[in-house]
Amino acid sequence: MVVEVLTVLAEAVACNDVKAKDAVVRRLLTILAALGLATVGGVVVALKFWPSFGGSVSAERVSQLRASPQYRDGRFENVIPQTPRTTAMMWDYAKWQYMGTELRRPPAPIPVVPVATATFNVAPAPGLRAIWFGHATVYLEVDGVRVMVDPILSEYASPVAGIGPKRFHAPPLALAALPRIDAVMISHDHYDHLDMRTIQQLQATGSHFFVPLGVGAHLVRWGVPQSQYTELDWWQSATVKGLQITSTPVRHYSGRGLRDGNATLWSSWVIVSAGHRIFYSGDTGFSGHFQTIGERFGPFDLSLIKIGAYGPGQTWIDIHMDPEDAIKAHLMLKAKRMLPVHWGTFNLAFHAWDEPIERAVKAARASGVDLVTPRVGEVVTANAPFVSYSWWILPRNR
Repeated sequence: MVVEVLTVLAEAVACNDVKAKDAVVRRLLTILAALGLATVGGVVVALKFWPSFGGSVSAERVSQLRASPQYRDGRFENVIPQTPRTTAMMWDYAKWQYMGTELRRPPAPIPVVPVATATFNVAPAPGLRAIWFGHATVYLEVDGVRVMVDPILSEYASPVAGIGPKRFHAPPLALAALPRIDAVMISHDHYDHLDMRTIQQLQATGSHFFVPLGVGAHLVRWGVPQSQYTELDWWQSATVKGLQITSTPVRHYSGRGLRDGNATLWSSWVIVSAGHRIFYSGDTGFSGHFQTIGERFGPFDLSLIKIGAYGPGQTWIDIHMDPEDAIKAHLMLKAKRMLPVHWGTFNLAFHAWDEPIERAVKAARASGVDLVTPRVGEVVTANAPFVSYSWWILPRNR
């Protein structure tokens, strides 16, 4: 068995084809599982040799991280600390994970509106348009500039294809068909927000990436040259094609492996053009940072705010706000229209798959918020009427 492990490990190191390497790594994890080592040995091996896990911040660049007010004792910290986990909480999580009765996956196919590649044959017109690609991925056309936030078009939110959360639906446009995106914003380095395959495709087409401090180390490992990405601390800004892009605070955390917790920063993003303002929340708990951002940059034409993957317990809510707090955040931002994200694509939490949108719609109506609920791939145009309907009420739900 040891010889077989070493043989497969050698294959994993030598293999350059992504799909073939996925198969090799899966075989290695299967062997290690038979040895009772999958949770420890398998992860350690994969961390060292499998690039999807990302890179480490080089010693010469640590000084840049130390200059951040959020960086202390080798790690980034939230302004408001997260509630510590207790043994009782961990038992509750295990109970919810294995004994919960919620319908966590759609009972029927989710409707997807395909995005035609011909859409990108001409330069975007002035104005503001948004297309939800599922989960937290949104394509934007902002006064002639193409932008994307947290793009993940892979089938799995995982370092190894075939393992981990699988998409409920296909993207409205295949990964290989993505056009050149001028600016790509990454909120943090979790697998459902930072995807190696999608990054490499966008890099090949010439996209420029805007990432929180430290996340550049992952991009470097994946072949992105330093000239093609910009790292920002909270409240720092950069420009691209007339857009001002600003990293703004959130309450979350980071990490892609066993020993890199909070080694990189997490951000929300503000995008400002001559005619429009957009806010993207990233993953976050609810706190006063929304008020501050709204005062500095609002009012916004469009807010892209996460509504899913919350609870149970205060520890989760601290870093993943619920739908009702998402509506409050939108109001604090002084935003006109809200497009809810971070739901409906992956099974990542202990609630029903459609609970976030049901609660968000109810809270929005109670507060008079213009919340739009596009199907995946449907175009939302700022300052134009949008007819929303409850497309998530699928046939088998009735």
